[in-house]
Amino acid sequence: MKEKIHPKYEVVEVVCACGAKFKTRSTMKAVKLDICSACHPFFTGKQKMLDTEGRVEKFNKKFAATQGKMIARKPKTEVKAKAKKAAVKKVVLSTAPVKTAKKAAKKEDKKADKKAAK
Repeated sequence: MKEKIHPKYEVVEVVCACGAKFKTRSTMKAVKLDICSACHPFFTGKQKMLDTEGRVEKFNKKFAATQGKMIARKPKTEVKAKAKKAAVKKVVLSTAPVKTAKKAAKKEDKKADKKAAK
């Protein structure tokens, strides 16, 4: 390592906004925190679980509809077989483009003009 180019790594006192203090090592001269493990809700056990958009109620409503019973599902092979049958019924027959009478008449007029020009 080159000398005189690295910052000093010293013992520093860390101070939290809640008043907790502890010592650690850092290249910074002073460390001030907004939140630490002494005041963070996750570490103190005061964390509140927020139910966003009623997800718990939504789950409970679905679970109550089954009355706690497991719903038997059809095997995937049966579902795929039914899907194939439905797809076969939906086959659309392709038709050749139908020319309108005006387009056909214009085309014939152009051919006649070309023959007349020769």
